[in-house]
Amino acid sequence: MQSLAVSAAAILVTFAALEWRETRGREHARACRDWRSERKTRIVVTAALFTVSLTALSGCATLRSQGAVGTPELLAAAGFQRQSADSAEQTRNLASMPPLRIVARGMADRDVVYTYADPVKCRCLYVGGPKQYMEYQRLARQRQIEEDDLWVESGGMDWALWEAWPR
Repeated sequence: MQSLAVSAAAILVTFAALEWRETRGREHARACRDWRSERKTRIVVTAALFTVSLTALSGCATLRSQGAVGTPELLAAAGFQRQSADSAEQTRNLASMPPLRIVARGMADRDVVYTYADPVKCRCLYVGGPKQYMEYQRLARQRQIEEDDLWVESGGMDWALWEAWPR
């Protein structure tokens, strides 16, 4: 009788353990599904943020490069002379100058000379005097006014975007 009671107790404990394991297994499987779902969501959100950031940054790079492209055209229209860096020494000198910026250089026996180094695109140097520089400034102002007018005509700033900001 005692062995029957021990056997019955062993069977009950075994069934209880199996039921606990099955219940725990279902909970574990549900937790794994939830974790996988959360992981997929995190991956999708991360990919979306990366894509949006990449798009925004490429837009900024495009705008910056468009500005750099317009400057040599304006310099040429203003009368600046383009000098290509043909030799290795000229290329080194060009690389030592501030890139994509107009720099005023004073000469002892002459007027000021304005230079614009483009070591990336054309590997050249634009050189002009005060008259050419004044004409360049006039053309640059005119281009800026045209761009501003185009911006205003296209609707300008969307102020509705700012309404969501707390005041």
